[in-house]
Amino acid sequence: MTDLVSIQATKHLAGADLEEADLAAQDLQGKNLAGAKLMGADLSQAKLTGAALEGANLIGCQLAAADLRASLMGANLMQADLTEADLRGANLRGANLMRSRLNKSTLAGAFLSGANLMGGNLQGADLRGADLRGANLSGANLQGANLMQADLQGAILTEANLEEASLQGANLAGANFAGANLLCADLDQANLEGTNFAGTCLVGTVKES
Repeated sequence: MTDLVSIQATKHLAGADLEEADLAAQDLQGKNLAGAKLMGADLSQAKLTGAALEGANLIGCQLAAADLRASLMGANLMQADLTEADLRGANLRGANLMRSRLNKSTLAGAFLSGANLMGGNLQGADLRGADLRGANLSGANLQGANLMQADLQGAILTEANLEEASLQGANLAGANFAGANLLCADLDQANLEGTNFAGTCLVGTVKES
């Protein structure tokens, strides 16, 4: 395993073995960690602004309150803890976030097209203007999440919990909400062309009048 001293001194750590490393609160801004093995590592409160984490293995990582305004395209973040993480504008295209914890995280303007968020906890998350085209959010908890102006075209939200979520002005064209819970959700000015609401709870839902 690469030690902490060499991590701090080295900019290029592509493919490095950092499994279960203690990197909490470390400054890793701009580091090249593409393809790095970070399974079970502690990166809580770490600064990763501008870091390259494409294809990195972050399964089960602790990333709570981390600054992840970085490139995570194709990264594996399954069951990672991203509670209150800063992912504004992050590139998460095609990333695996299955059963990850993203509650109260900030994903405004993030790129999540084709990402797997199946069974994830996004309760209270800020997803304003996020690109979620074709993303898999089936069974995800989005209770109270802010999805204003988000692009969910063709996204899968079957059995998802969107109670009291804000979807104002969101693009929901072709999205699949079958069996989802949209109790008291706000769909005002949302694009609902071809949206599937079969078996969806729409009680108290706000729609454009």
